[in-house]
Amino acid sequence: MPILYFWASKTKTSMTKLSVNINKLATLRNARGGNMPDLIQSAKDIEAFGAQGITIHPRPDERHIRYQDARDLKDVVTTEFNIEGNPIPKFIDLVLEVKPTQVTLVPDAEDAITSNAGWDTRKHSGFLSEVIAVFKEQGIRTSIFVDADPYMVEGAAKTGTDRVELYTEAYAKSFAKGYLQGIKPFVEAAKTAHEMQLGLNAGHDLNLENIKYFKENIPHLLEVSIGHALICESVYLGLENVINMYLHRLK
Repeated sequence: MPILYFWASKTKTSMTKLSVNINKLATLRNARGGNMPDLIQSAKDIEAFGAQGITIHPRPDERHIRYQDARDLKDVVTTEFNIEGNPIPKFIDLVLEVKPTQVTLVPDAEDAITSNAGWDTRKHSGFLSEVIAVFKEQGIRTSIFVDADPYMVEGAAKTGTDRVELYTEAYAKSFAKGYLQGIKPFVEAAKTAHEMQLGLNAGHDLNLENIKYFKENIPHLLEVSIGHALICESVYLGLENVINMYLHRLK
């Protein structure tokens, strides 16, 4: 298996942080209407197992994470707390109330099953700039969810955001088919982010199979947010074990 962009691993040798998205644990809890699994205790355990962050993505219908969960987690998370979502007024108010470490802006529709596209940072530049200014005034680090497109990364830089998060579904699909060239757009987008002095995050469909190759070849990768795959893998291997498997691959 050829390593196409191995130079990248030599330019950034520090460990990439793992932020665990706990949406799926909330889905499981909501399925029975009780409090099992206990989301608060789960967040504490995930941090104790070594994860460096907790991510939640509340949606307007609260079908998994509830807005109250964000409030309850505020004083529980001791690592980095990342709240993702579409910056509708209700979401903006929640973030300003909770004041997480980071807010990640995602352009998902209210009825979307999961996020399926990054922002058009050129078309929505004015809107994103206004929202980001509000969050940064309160000391909240900002990140914009973008496709692996240097043009969109450059557009993100003009909004004043601190970071971008690369939408990695396309990489995951190409990797699963054995097409390693699929990582090339992500390398280019990462290089552009660094040139624009933007921090770099990544997420969506990353898993134990594809995370190591991604980490090895993407320069300056600060953080990955992983939820669905990590929870699914934990059903077989155990949550503590899986978290440590990710941490090993992210060194």
